[in-house]
Amino acid sequence: MKDLSSIVNQFSIAGTVKEIIPLGNGLINDTYKVTTDGPEDYVLQRINNAIFQDVELLQNNIVAVTNHLRRKLAGTQDLDRHVLRFMPLKVSSKTYYKDAEDKYWRLSVFVKDSYTHDAVTPEYAFYAGEAFGHFESMLADLPDSIGETIPDFHNMELRARQLREAEAADKAGRMSDPRVKELLARIHPWEEEMCKAERLYREGLLPKRVCHCDTKVNNILFDADGNILCVIDLDTVMPSFVFSDFGDFLRTGAATAPEDEPDLDKMGFNMEIFKAFAKGYLSEAKFLTPIEKENLPYAVQLFPYMQAVRFLADYINGDTYYKIKYQEHNLVRTAAQMKLFDSVTAALPEIKEYIAII
Repeated sequence: MKDLSSIVNQFSIAGTVKEIIPLGNGLINDTYKVTTDGPEDYVLQRINNAIFQDVELLQNNIVAVTNHLRRKLAGTQDLDRHVLRFMPLKVSSKTYYKDAEDKYWRLSVFVKDSYTHDAVTPEYAFYAGEAFGHFESMLADLPDSIGETIPDFHNMELRARQLREAEAADKAGRMSDPRVKELLARIHPWEEEMCKAERLYREGLLPKRVCHCDTKVNNILFDADGNILCVIDLDTVMPSFVFSDFGDFLRTGAATAPEDEPDLDKMGFNMEIFKAFAKGYLSEAKFLTPIEKENLPYAVQLFPYMQAVRFLADYINGDTYYKIKYQEHNLVRTAAQMKLFDSVTAALPEIKEYIAII
């Protein structure tokens, strides 16, 4: 705790540190709750700069976004419960600290009496859609230019190219596996259609927005009465297509099985979850252009497809990116995502009809 206290004390805090304990179970950053004898408690995070390599850009994005939200919500009671607030250093206005071991840290005000939910029920799918639609809507007129914290994160053209490069290199000698060939035969016919977003963008028909890019139910804070307080986990907030926030939530939230389910009979697409999320999202995302709304069904297809492409490329490359629990884990993941893709594709008429009437 002594070392962590010295890090906390680099920031402009109110009060003296009393206790620092681990908080949550995040996979990317190390997170701690900092209790003080002052009016505020804090959240200390070590930023994973192996993933977020430009920490200054990352924090500049977050400050631009939270400052814009705070300006729009000025006068709101308990503002710090509705927008995250990051503390500056004592010696400068920077909101991150680099320690002697080249680790990066940040400190934000702890949101009191707040709760997260992990279960994706229709009720919470609606809340998630509402929260992320509102978040995008509030940032649609962000005047500051922000950058990509993970460049090309959801660039389908890049992912398709990486798969073809993996096939050509065949580093792990897996291209002769008939299961790989069968999956590739299902993936490649859809490549042109799934790269539609990048083409529309180049043609000037599709805008990039400020998106969250990690739309999970547990990235929303609720109060004790179940009301939405704010969206959290802002590391991936960056310019993207709205398809990122819409499609990525449904890839996990509306799937009827985990992304690595070996029993493909268990994998399908939950229309109830889809309808709840879409209704919540479209109730807030009034800024959408006709072409964005028209292509939301494509977004639902895109994300299981993109993830299948990424899992299969990693398998062909010898499992160099995703952590695996057994040798064929990435192959199983690919098959599960393609089953989800097929389920979405089968449901497309109903998906399109529902979005059209909201």
